[in-house]
Amino acid sequence: MAWENQTFNFDFILLGIFNHSSTHIFLFSLVLGIFTFAIMGNTVMILFIYLDNQLHTPMYFLLSQLSLMDLMLICTTVPKMAFNYLSGRKCISLAGCGTQIFLYVSLLGAECFLLAVMAYDRYVAIYHPLRYSILMNQKICHLMVLSSWIVGSLDGIIVVAVALSFPYCGAREIPHFFCDVPALLTLSCTNTLLFERLMFICCVIMLLFPVTVIIASYLQVIVAVIQMGSGEGRQRAFATCSSHLMVVGMYYGAAMFIYMRPVSDHSPTQDKMVSAFYTILTPMLNPLIYSLRNKEVARGLMKVLGRGSLQSKLPN
Repeated sequence: MAWENQTFNFDFILLGIFNHSSTHIFLFSLVLGIFTFAIMGNTVMILFIYLDNQLHTPMYFLLSQLSLMDLMLICTTVPKMAFNYLSGRKCISLAGCGTQIFLYVSLLGAECFLLAVMAYDRYVAIYHPLRYSILMNQKICHLMVLSSWIVGSLDGIIVVAVALSFPYCGAREIPHFFCDVPALLTLSCTNTLLFERLMFICCVIMLLFPVTVIIASYLQVIVAVIQMGSGEGRQRAFATCSSHLMVVGMYYGAAMFIYMRPVSDHSPTQDKMVSAFYTILTPMLNPLIYSLRNKEVARGLMKVLGRGSLQSKLPN
C-alpha cells in the first residue's frame, strides 16, 4: 500500500532555482535586488496613498490593496528561497510548506478578484461618472475588497487542506523554489486526478470569472473613451486603463499557464520560470507601472520626495 512505502519524515526538500555557478550567483543577486525594489516600491505606494488626503478615493484605495497583496506575495516565497540558498539547507517543514501554499493561493485568489474590482471601478468612473459616488462609495468599495480577501482565503484553506491530506513518499524533493501545489502533487503516493479536476474548476472560477468581468468592463470603457469629446480626458482615461490592462495581462497569463494545465503536462523548468515571473517580477512591476502611467501618483511622489530633500537640507 502507499502508506507502507511512505517515509514519515515530514520535511520536504526544495530543490530551488539556483546553483552556485557564477551565472546563478548573478541571477540570485538580481532577484534580491528585485525583491528589495518591490518591498520599497509597494511600501512607498501604500504609505503615500494613506498619507495623501487627495488620494483617498476608491481607485487609489484599491491600488493600495494591490500593493499590499504584492508585498505579502513576494515575502511569501523569496525570503525562504534566499535563506535556503545562502545557508545550504534546502528543507522545509510540513507546516512551513502548508503556510506557503495557504498564503500564495490566498493572495493569488484575492488579487484576481481585486483586479476585477479595479476594472469595475474604472468602468463606473468613465461610463457612469455622475453616479460614481453612489455606485462606488466607500462602503461598497470596502465591501468589495473584503470579499476579495475572504474568497482568496477560502480558496487557500481548501487547497492546503486537500493538498496536505495526500500521502507523500520517496525523496520528497520538490522541483521548485517554494511549495507550489502542481510540483508538490508529483510526489504523491496516490492518484490525485480528482483533486486536479477540482483545482481546475476552482481556477475557472478564480481566473476566468474575473477575466470575464474585466473584459466586459473594458469593452464598455473603450466605447465611452472613444465617445469623449475632450482629448485630454481621453488620454488620461487611456493611461489609467492601459496601466491596469498591462498588470492584468501579465498576472492572469502566468497564472493560467501554471494552474489550468494537467500536472502531467508540467515542466519543472518552465514552471519555475513562470512562477518567478508572477511571484517575484510582477510585484516589482506593479508600483512601477502605476506610478509611471498615472500622472497624479507620479506628481505626488515627486512632491513628497522633493519635500523630503528640502527638509533634509534645512539646518537643525
